Amino acid sequence: MTDQLLFTLDGNVVAARPGETIWQVAKREGIDIPHLCWLPEPGYRADGNCRACMVEVEGERVLTASCIRKPTPNMVVKTATDRAVKARRMVIELLLADQPPREDSPDRVSPFWHWADIQGLDASRFPAHGILKPDLSHPAMAVNLDACIDCGLCVRACREVQVNDVIGMAFRNIDAKPVFDFDDPMGLSTCVACGECVQACPTGALMPKSIVDPITQHGSREVDREVHSVCPYCGVGCQISYQIKDNTIAFVQGRNGYSNENRLCVKGRFGFDYVKNPQRLMKPLIRKPGLPKRLDIDPSNPFTHFREASWDEALDVAAKGLARIAKEHGDGSIAGFGSAKCSNEEAYLFQKLIRTRFRNNNVDHCTRLCHASSVAALIDGIGSGAVTATFNEVEHADVIMIIGANPTENHPVAATFFKQAAKRGATLIVIDPRGSALREHATYTLQFKPASDVALLNAFMHVIVEENLYDVQYLQAYTENFERLKEHLSSYSPESVTDICGIDAKTIREVARTFGRAERAMIFWGMGISQHVHGTENARCLIALALMCGQVGRPGTGLHPLRGQNNVQGASDAGLIPMFYPDYADVTSKEIHEKYEELWQTPLSTTTGLTVVEIINAANAGKICGMYIQGENPAMSDPDLDHARAGIAKLEHLVVQDIFLTETAMMADVVLPSTAWPEKTGTVTNTNRQIQMGRKALNLPGDTRDDLWIIVEMAKRLGLNWTYTHPSEVFAEMKLAMPSLDNITWDRLERESSIIYPCPEPDHPGEAIVFGDGFPTKSGRAKLVPADVLPPAEVPDREYPLVLMTGRQLEHWHTGAMTRRAEVLDLLEPGPTASLNPATLGRYGVEPGQTMRVTTRRGSIELTARADRHVQEGTIFIPFAYVEAAANVLTNPQLDPIGKIPEYKYCAVKIESSHGKERPEVEFSRNVTASGL
Repeated sequence: MTDQLLFTLDGNVVAARPGETIWQVAKREGIDIPHLCWLPEPGYRADGNCRACMVEVEGERVLTASCIRKPTPNMVVKTATDRAVKARRMVIELLLADQPPREDSPDRVSPFWHWADIQGLDASRFPAHGILKPDLSHPAMAVNLDACIDCGLCVRACREVQVNDVIGMAFRNIDAKPVFDFDDPMGLSTCVACGECVQACPTGALMPKSIVDPITQHGSREVDREVHSVCPYCGVGCQISYQIKDNTIAFVQGRNGYSNENRLCVKGRFGFDYVKNPQRLMKPLIRKPGLPKRLDIDPSNPFTHFREASWDEALDVAAKGLARIAKEHGDGSIAGFGSAKCSNEEAYLFQKLIRTRFRNNNVDHCTRLCHASSVAALIDGIGSGAVTATFNEVEHADVIMIIGANPTENHPVAATFFKQAAKRGATLIVIDPRGSALREHATYTLQFKPASDVALLNAFMHVIVEENLYDVQYLQAYTENFERLKEHLSSYSPESVTDICGIDAKTIREVARTFGRAERAMIFWGMGISQHVHGTENARCLIALALMCGQVGRPGTGLHPLRGQNNVQGASDAGLIPMFYPDYADVTSKEIHEKYEELWQTPLSTTTGLTVVEIINAANAGKICGMYIQGENPAMSDPDLDHARAGIAKLEHLVVQDIFLTETAMMADVVLPSTAWPEKTGTVTNTNRQIQMGRKALNLPGDTRDDLWIIVEMAKRLGLNWTYTHPSEVFAEMKLAMPSLDNITWDRLERESSIIYPCPEPDHPGEAIVFGDGFPTKSGRAKLVPADVLPPAEVPDREYPLVLMTGRQLEHWHTGAMTRRAEVLDLLEPGPTASLNPATLGRYGVEPGQTMRVTTRRGSIELTARADRHVQEGTIFIPFAYVEAAANVLTNPQLDPIGKIPEYKYCAVKIESSHGKERPEVEFSRNVTASGL
């Protein structure tokens, strides 16, 4: 090829690709050269400081570091000369002088010891420079700098790959060492526990604590086997490698997947010991008769309210109870909640069971609580509910807008791509009522008033129209309704919305111009956009903003709602929603209805089903009498929890399939113990539209059963003639129903682990960018929908003067069922907190660390006050993972009328100090009420 150059390597003429180093070419040619200070992985810059990779170049006086030296035409390189070999051996021996003896090493099978073995070295002739004490202050990682060789990999891992900038090199000469912040103990530093440094370290100086003896500090990464899979937490979908020892996950490594490039966050690396938590359900349970359905059960001892049963008995009781209710009250009295934590195949079968056996569409899952309004706006506007481009496309973007999202906590690995883009020069615009760590990397940070999204976004578009920054050709070719939108925006000048959104007109104009003039721009959003009664309107504004500037369908452009759960995209694609069959096929369409009746060989309902909150309301009203819930926990995740729990308790028959006795399972009549993610095989789909293979790594504990087996057995006992025995059989049927799976097969996923849909050819990796030549709408055009400013369902007043926002934390996931049973994660964040601005705390006489009471019109909780300057004055942020202070006791169940999503991000609250004295004399804060709405 003309873009390759030729040079001689160990007597052979070889070709170097553009940008390749001598080391990389040698590796490709099968020549192993030692390396310690560089990882040949994405994101890692070669440094050349360890000198273990020295080679000889003909005609040059000194040896050269092959990891940083690039070949030139006709260069002659020799890797095995006596001079080069001796130099490399000397480097290893010098470094070996400061290593603990191998039997005392923190990692006896580290890359360093591998290269020492290759060189035939097990000891050094040179004196050591002293012993450094280990640092065991962090719950997840052990630091033993006695094994450190100052290679700098941990520094580059932290600063350049994860872009956290916690680790640096300090001191000089023989005292030089890596430090955390200002030479703090690791556990007291600002480390976010991503563990990138642990994965990069070549000596064991940084190790997962799970494989280090707490007394001797000896350890080893040696394992019995390795299983490739995908992380079960957020929607990023990081590829992982379980390292298995004695049928236990010893530790987890990141793999070079498209969405993570070896990176992980604290949950994906250290959050898997929940699978062996003593509270795991091991046998089916049946509720003892006559006991009230309440949450006062100890999950470690369910036998106060339940008795153990055989699988046959439990499945019979579960199925007969649902069948009886359907017979007595009608099929519409049954509903099901599936799970975004389970596989695509399980989601498909679960929705099929409800629809074919009970002939209704009352089936939903947590998408209703996160991005339902985004999906509604996207389907209405561009004809598709998925992202138009993967988040990896930020590599090509000039401008990146992130609004209503906190990726550093909710999508930490995706956040590394955003931070890297900002480092290379992209303009990062962060827009959120609550400040986030991304503000440190942003060109613009707009901390606007809660619930004023539409006003602010309309003002951006007003400026773009006013200054003719929109893309006329794109609008003419690919959109409709622009003139109506243009007219609508005329009344949204920046000056007119400043009081509403709290952002000055000058800044609004600067940000609008920055986006409008961008060659390539992307918009990312999270649940700060979607979880409002006007969530659909918020998303419509973002869609219109991108479309009017032509920022869809090209590299570095796109619309991307960052999906929350690991398989919320896939579960939605598979039809686990009440208004759509798989692939978002409308249940009310006669043509589609007939297609599915033919495929499933049974009559189906043409009526849209009830959504999550509507099902709970119907349970309270006595209209939904029986439910089957797999892997969801509405007794923690639904808004206005007292009301939700009352509805669940009122059900005549509740079947829960889960791995723990969750708060929802405590109110069940039958509990079916199922499999954790590392114990099963199946596919999931991440926020990038990547379908990925999860593989079984562990044997099933106790008398648990695979989720898919349980669903099939339930279906059989309910009269369905199902014969599925493996998820691949279900996937094959899904392909018949879902055109999005064209050219994607189970065998391909087994081989390749990850494929993006849509996939145009059997050997294509999938389309990272879509809609470059039109949209899947009837007209082939995207629709621009004007959005009006609407008030929140509940605004502050004198009795409830503050605004509550809820969300997730870095360390804990969703309702905490998994992460609060993971030792490291629970040690890092052991209890519930409410974050308030120090000024707000001061006005109410509450000290940080003090217990405080937070109250809304729906209930009260008590938790610890935390000072956070990133939280606006007059607002409170509370994570919802803590059952002892469940934030959703407080939240407002009012719904977006289109997406049917509750308003988790805004309601009125009051606080009291631990002394119980409320401070009613403090004026409620007008600056957070979206004034003028």
